[in-house]
Formats: sequence, structure tokens, C-alpha cells
Amino acid sequence: MHPVFQKLFNEIESQREKTLDSVRHLTEGQLNKPFAPGKWSISQILSHVITAERMSLLYIQKKVQGAKEASDTGLWEEIKINLLKISQRLPGLKFKAPQRVVDNTTGYYNLTSITKEWENVRSEFKSLLEKIPNQYANRRLYRHPRAGYLNVKHALIFFREHIIHHTPQINKLL
Repeated sequence: MHPVFQKLFNEIESQREKTLDSVRHLTEGQLNKPFAPGKWSISQILSHVITAERMSLLYIQKKVQGAKEASDTGLWEEIKINLLKISQRLPGLKFKAPQRVVDNTTGYYNLTSITKEWENVRSEFKSLLEKIPNQYANRRLYRHPRAGYLNVKHALIFFREHIIHHTPQINKLL
């Protein structure tokens, strides 16, 4: 695996474990109780994160097949990922989940199914990362719904930032 991929993957795995540890003590009822009407519960937040990662994985799996023809990212994509990072960290900035993600979200209502599915997605992603040749590390193989075409390193950065973005919601529910 490309060293940058390995470093970022280790970070998001640590983050995943920490997130799951923070909710292990909850009952199924607490996991599924929204803060207020129309707001997401912890299980809905985590289901959303898992779905976003699953959809990204499927897209990258498809695009890696044509990686030889894909172009490399450059300065513009570095600017876009940094803007995306900022947007995920600003506390007052809220985004509606992309409709495609909403439409494809499977609800996981207990910690066992959340943990299992997230582990499956991450395991598949790790396997994919191990197969991407180093010379394709900067290829445009990932497409973020708002930032557009980015590379796989950027996808991993987004996964990290996405959890950072949703952590205050989870903490508020805790």
C-alpha cells in the first residue's frame, strides 16, 4: 500500500474505533433516539457515514479499472480538498446530505450491525488500497458530490473530515 494511503487509513481506523467506543454503552433505544424531531439519531448518523464510505468505495473500485487513462490531480484539487476540510470543521456550516447518499442509505439500528458493516466497508477499502499501484496515487479516481474529482488520498482525507464533522452531533446526543 502507498505509504500516504497507509498513514491516512490508520488514522481513519483509529477514528472509527474511537467513535464506536464512545457509543458502546448506549442501549438500542438510546442509539436510535433523535435529539429532536427531524434530527438524526446516532444510528442514523453512523449509517450515513457508512453509506458515504461504501458509495465512495464502489466508485473508486470502478474508476481504478481505468486508472491508466485517468489524469493526475494538481494544485486545483489540493485547493478543493482544503476548502472541503474547512467546510467540514466549521461548526455553524451545515450541509444537506446528497440525495443519492440519502436514497442509498441502509439503516443500521444496533451497534452490532453498525460495527459489522463499517468493518466490512473498511476491510474492502483496505484491500482496494493495497491493489492501487503507487504510480496511480494521484489519479482522479474519486468524485466527491460537492468538490468533484479528487484522488484516493483526498477520499481518505474526506472520510476523516466527515467523521470530524459529525462528531459534535454524536457528542450532543451522548
